[in-house]
Formats: sequence, structure tokens, C-alpha cells
Amino acid sequence: MNRKSKGKVYVGMSGGVDSSVSAALLQKAGYDVTGVFMKVWQPDFLPCTWREERLDAMRVSAPLGIPLLTWDFEKEYKEGVADYMIAEYRQGRTPNPDVMCNREVKFGAFFRRAMKEGADFVATGHYAKVVCVQDANQLIRSQKSKVKSECKHRMLKGVDDTKDQSYFLWTLGKEQLSKTFFPIGGYKKSQVRALAKKFGLPVAEKKDSQGLCFVGKLDMKDFLANYIEEKEGSVLNGKGEIIGTHRGTYFFTLGERHGFMVTKKGTDDAPLYVVAKDFEKNTITVAPHTKKALGCASQELRAEQASFCSGTIPDTARKYTAQVRYHGEQYKCKIASVNENSFSLRLEKPAVFDAGQSVVLYDGKECIGGGIVG
Repeated sequence: MNRKSKGKVYVGMSGGVDSSVSAALLQKAGYDVTGVFMKVWQPDFLPCTWREERLDAMRVSAPLGIPLLTWDFEKEYKEGVADYMIAEYRQGRTPNPDVMCNREVKFGAFFRRAMKEGADFVATGHYAKVVCVQDANQLIRSQKSKVKSECKHRMLKGVDDTKDQSYFLWTLGKEQLSKTFFPIGGYKKSQVRALAKKFGLPVAEKKDSQGLCFVGKLDMKDFLANYIEEKEGSVLNGKGEIIGTHRGTYFFTLGERHGFMVTKKGTDDAPLYVVAKDFEKNTITVAPHTKKALGCASQELRAEQASFCSGTIPDTARKYTAQVRYHGEQYKCKIASVNENSFSLRLEKPAVFDAGQSVVLYDGKECIGGGIVG
């Protein structure tokens, strides 16, 4: 938030502690803050929770003395997030709906409407950071010509490694970053809760939400079962022997270790992970994660629908790190080929990933962009 000029900020307020503290910090910094509660789609078979969440957002807005608007993004959420996710699973892919929520709703529909309504900036309670970097040569030229140099905005990981959400934000481009605040990105979660108490916010002790807002605490497979027919199949070991059952191959992703039942126990009690899927036979194969013989892991990766935060295509001569799961391991890599829409990576060691997952590229602490695994 290192901007000298103040302006009007529309803050996405969910009723949680993170977005509430974000609004309070911006107000304290001298910005003209307007809260916006985003009403999104929920299926009929789940209890409706948005009214309670909006009530919490209202309870925060009142003592802060800021207006709270309610904007309906049900259509955008249903089509851009829920329908997308279900369609991907039906094709045997592994989607990341949190990424699409940010792309289609928070920094799509919400961002566009806020700008249209006269906002100078938007803000959310994400754990990430936006910094302004000035090119040294451009700065020298601007000093000579007395023309203000252009600021290049970069996205960094949040200070709290356990909460960092930059992985979900790789679709943000330079236009969004130049007009976005992540006020709590420089704090740890414990500090955010302490600030909530300091500001007297009624949600200071509120528990963090779990899972997708339209799924809540419901298991993802239970949710998907309402849209994809369940068909019991066999769980196989590396020798092709049946050792258990599952609810349907389409519900699983490579590397997953939950959701299937093993009825034939072996002497090895190591956790078992999905390492292969056969959609025609409706089987999944599981093995200890250390076993690479089944060809599940790979050092080659290709991604489509690429997006680069700074608007600049990364350098193929440099080394980066790649992440294929939220809070997953970061793999050292080199970019084999890249253009505006896609890129190929060569990882220094094998990784387990599935089609549809997001692969996000980092240069140290900076998130430089990402893509969808093909």
C-alpha cells in the first residue's frame, strides 16, 4: 500500500476476519472505503449461508462507519466457477475453482463493476503482496527529462507462508495489479487477528471458512455426486491386484490419498496415493508416493491458458520454480518454450500432476504467472 495519493477503494468483504481487517487498515491509511459483499451461487441441496455472512460484514461495516453494498454475482459464479469445475471433472481433469473464482468473479466481474462505479482501487483479504518496481534505466531517463517514470507492479508471496494465496492469483494481469490492494499480505495470521481485536471488530474470533463457498464443509466428492453419476470401481495396487473400492474414477486426481477404501491391507502401512486412472475400466491404481515405476511422475510439463502478471513473457535462459498444488512442493525448473498463451517446463526432478491443475511460476518470492496443465 505504498502509494502517496489516496483514493476510493471498494473492498470485497465476506464477513470474515481477513477482509474485515483489510477494510479497517485501508480506512486507517486514509482511503475512502466502500465495502462490497459478493452474493454468489449456492446449490439448492445445501443450506443457504450467504445471509449470515452478509450480516457479519454489516456488523463490521457499522463500527467502521463505511457503506456496505451487496452485489449479485450468482450468474458469473455459477457459469465461471461451478459449471467449469463440474465440466472439468466430467472430462477426467482436475480443476482449481479457487483460481477461477479470482479470475471470473473477484478480479473479473467485481473488479470491472468497481471501476465502472468510480473506484480507484479494489482490495481483498488475500495473503499476497503487490509492490511497485521502477526500472533503473527508466528512472535515470525520467530524472533527466523530468517525466515521471512508470511503475511496474509485481505480485509477491504473502509474509505468512502458511497462508500465502499467491498460487490462486496467477491470472491477475498488470492492469489489475496496478489497481489492487492486499492489505494483510504483510502480516501473519496471528497478527491479523490481533489487529481485529485492536480495531474492535466483532469477527476477531471468527473461524476461517473451509473449502469453496458454495460447497462449505461438504466433501467435494459428495458435492460432485449430485452432478456426476457414481459408479463403484476397483482400487488396484501396483501388481494389478484388487485391494479396495472407490466411488468413480472421475472423482479422483493423480496424487490424491483420500476418498477410496482399501479392504486388503498389506504389510506396508505407508500412505497410498492415486498414481493411475483408467476411465474405461473405472479403476484407480494406488501406491506409496515414493514409487515412480508406474509412470505417474514426470519432469515434462505443458501448460495452456497462460497468464503472466507483469505482462512480460519470462526468460527461457533463467531458472524458476513451479508449484502444481496449493502449499505443494516448489520444483526448480527451466522454461523449454513459451509464448503469450502457453509454456513448457523441464522440472529438475519428477513431480505428480494431473491435467486441469494450475501450475504457477515463481522467481524467488515473486509470482510471475501460470497456466493450466494440458
